[in-house]
Amino acid sequence: MGKIGLFDLEKHFAFYGAYHRNPVNVLIHMLFIWPIFFTALILPYFTPCLLNLSQTMTCPCGCTFRLALNFGFFVALIYGLFYICLDKKAGSLAALLCFLCWVGASILASRLGFSLAWKVVLAAQLLCWTGQFIGHYVFEKRAPALLDNLIQAFIMAPFFVLLEALQMFFGYEPYPGFHANVKAKIEAEVKEWQEKKDKKIS
Repeated sequence: MGKIGLFDLEKHFAFYGAYHRNPVNVLIHMLFIWPIFFTALILPYFTPCLLNLSQTMTCPCGCTFRLALNFGFFVALIYGLFYICLDKKAGSLAALLCFLCWVGASILASRLGFSLAWKVVLAAQLLCWTGQFIGHYVFEKRAPALLDNLIQAFIMAPFFVLLEALQMFFGYEPYPGFHANVKAKIEAEVKEWQEKKDKKIS
């Protein structure tokens, strides 16, 4: 059964899905959403520890890096816990990806240094966001979800594309009837949006 309120996965998924119906736009998001999340965790590596806990690690290539409980760690933690609350199975996979992104971002940040890291982050973010907007305005023909609900769009985006991929390649759904319910809600939302759009034009 679905959950309600903040953890209503059907509601979140339908909201985001209504802005991502075009296959090309969905593919673009699958390619760029997680790199946006990953690179967003690089610069927080250079912020002070929020808790006085850090550990120097050595990766297989021989380089050392510091894992610190800084702002980036808590962002990854909050995202991961929220995804688990939405759906235990897919959410646990998403939480693992969030953790790996934090570790990977820490390794990359330690190797680049701040003076180069911010340039890499800027370039990657510009590339990924440009791809996103092309997907929406060229293929989807609808503005991104973040223009209507900034917080929900940012939080749900990584989990949305993961669920899309799991459904597409493995037929996964959080519970029986999930995708049918979401599809009905998306169609209703799109119909309402189209009616408002037609009224503005007329």
